Amino acid sequence: MGFHMHGPGGGRLDMDDISFKDVNFKHLGRTKEFLLPFWWQLSLAMVLVVAIAALGLEGPVIIGKVVDLIQLSDTTNQQLYSLVALYFGVQVLIAVLRYAQTYIMSWTGQKILYSMRKKLFVHLQDLGLDFYDKLQAGRIMSRVTNDVEAINQLLSGGSLSLLSDVVTIFGIITVMLRMNSRLALVTFITVPLLFLTIYSLQGKMTRAYHKTRRRLADITANLQESISGMRIIQAFSREDLNAERFSNTNEQNFRAQMEAARLRAIFFPLVDVIGTLGVALVYYYGGIRMSLGDTLVSVGTITVFVNYTNRFFWPVRNLVEVWDLILQAAVSSERVFEILDTKPNVVDKPGAIDLGRVQGHVEFKNVTFGYDPSLPVLHNVNIEAKPDETIALVGPTGAGKSSIINLLCRFYDVQSGQILVDGHDIRDVTIQSLRQNLGIVLQDTVLFSGTIRENIRYGRLDATDEEVEEAAKIVGAHEFIMRQPEGYDTQVRERGSRLSVGQRQLLAFARALLANPRILILDEATSSVDAYTELQIQRALEKLLKGRTSIVIAHRLSTIRNADRIYVIDHGTVKEVGTHEELIAQNGLYKSLYEKQFAGEPEDYKAAPVVDMTEAKARLGGHSQPGTGVRVAMENSNSADH
Repeated sequence: MGFHMHGPGGGRLDMDDISFKDVNFKHLGRTKEFLLPFWWQLSLAMVLVVAIAALGLEGPVIIGKVVDLIQLSDTTNQQLYSLVALYFGVQVLIAVLRYAQTYIMSWTGQKILYSMRKKLFVHLQDLGLDFYDKLQAGRIMSRVTNDVEAINQLLSGGSLSLLSDVVTIFGIITVMLRMNSRLALVTFITVPLLFLTIYSLQGKMTRAYHKTRRRLADITANLQESISGMRIIQAFSREDLNAERFSNTNEQNFRAQMEAARLRAIFFPLVDVIGTLGVALVYYYGGIRMSLGDTLVSVGTITVFVNYTNRFFWPVRNLVEVWDLILQAAVSSERVFEILDTKPNVVDKPGAIDLGRVQGHVEFKNVTFGYDPSLPVLHNVNIEAKPDETIALVGPTGAGKSSIINLLCRFYDVQSGQILVDGHDIRDVTIQSLRQNLGIVLQDTVLFSGTIRENIRYGRLDATDEEVEEAAKIVGAHEFIMRQPEGYDTQVRERGSRLSVGQRQLLAFARALLANPRILILDEATSSVDAYTELQIQRALEKLLKGRTSIVIAHRLSTIRNADRIYVIDHGTVKEVGTHEELIAQNGLYKSLYEKQFAGEPEDYKAAPVVDMTEAKARLGGHSQPGTGVRVAMENSNSADH
């Protein structure tokens, strides 16, 4: 049990700065799985790159011939026209080939980007909640966006640039040696100085680029947290402090970016100076050889060498750019594969069976569990809910009630003991078939961007519009939906911000009802609404309870006083079990909680249940019919009630 990060250090890439020796380049080799599906497009692009580089070497040679031809007294216009036409034709051909190569690589790069992000997103959905407990959402987003983009830049652009630069460098060296080996060797005197410069700066550039990736992830994490918590920030007037915190994060990013920019600002002028020195040597030595009457050196030869010397330093500069991409992609690939290598904490065991439509008999047998295995939050818990029964879980905050729900949904697995549904250990059945029988309504209702209709249908994607509307009518949501600007087609916006808490809760009930779960879980479903809205919700509950096994967590004890059985949880253990009357008679923790909650209230208020679950079931009776689709109506959130 627990959070398994198989990358080195388990998340260290978001915790510490690393040096060049710590960069793990082996992960770059693993990116081949994203390249192989596009091997023929990449091969064609490589052929085009080599052709463009080879044709590019012809330009200076043609120019040199033109220069020498102009100096001859017997030069004809036809000869000049032929060379100029040849030069123009070569440049047009290069342009056409470059267009084809750019288009192919743009298409391929976007396909690679698409496949990487898709694989990451699918894998993220398979990971357990323990993963999200320990890594900020903003950092995960940074890996899916920024880090994947860094890898894609290397795979789709940097790799071909590297090939082009290597072909160009070796082509220039070959041509220069063949034209005049002495002049070529003089030109190459500057090469050791160039590589010494590269060697002295690469370590610092590695650290600088890793730090920029880190700081960018910090900004994304800070921004995500601030936006999602904007209501709390404004409610507590923390705008200034929050802005200061973001400013500090932004300042750190600025410093990291400027450190990388400073190194680039040092490097490229140095390369230009070294290149200028190479050109000066060509002019100096070439001029001396011409003055000595060397027939192998002409004005055209010097022109070609000057052109090639300048071109020689272009790909060298590009190689440094590509090296930067390699460093960034190496760090980013490690961050990406750190996620892909993380194993889900809950998976189907080999031979797991399909649970099918269940009767709804739930049993916890001697269950022990801890989010940290060394610190259990549940100790030998025994709970039973028979088909069509309603049981309630009550107790102080942090007693372990929500942890019980997390285990039933198999968001986590027990450390010891068993959880049985219709006699099947839930670890022996497929996760999908288990959750298809569950419907969850949480205190904090989660709505997704889209229409009201789409949010209700989220519980069963194949439901018709008529079924969606019928579910809304049953729980009492139809009336307020029709008051919306576009009725069921009204956009709810992010997290349903345009709807009240009670309206969002009713939509969650409609979603759960449409999903038609056999086992219904209500986790503090009415604790955040006013009395009038609660009355609406309790009426909706009567419909939801029809023919289902129900497990209710509630702090408002009046809402569950008529449950078939109430389990009082405290410090991860079941302290008391019984009906409301039995627990009151025991004069234990339940009675203490009940009296504290209703201290000062009139007796007739304490005695009046908000909804009589037993009576509701007797009145509504019957069993729901089998349904299909996704049954987990809400995503679970880890609250303080572990």
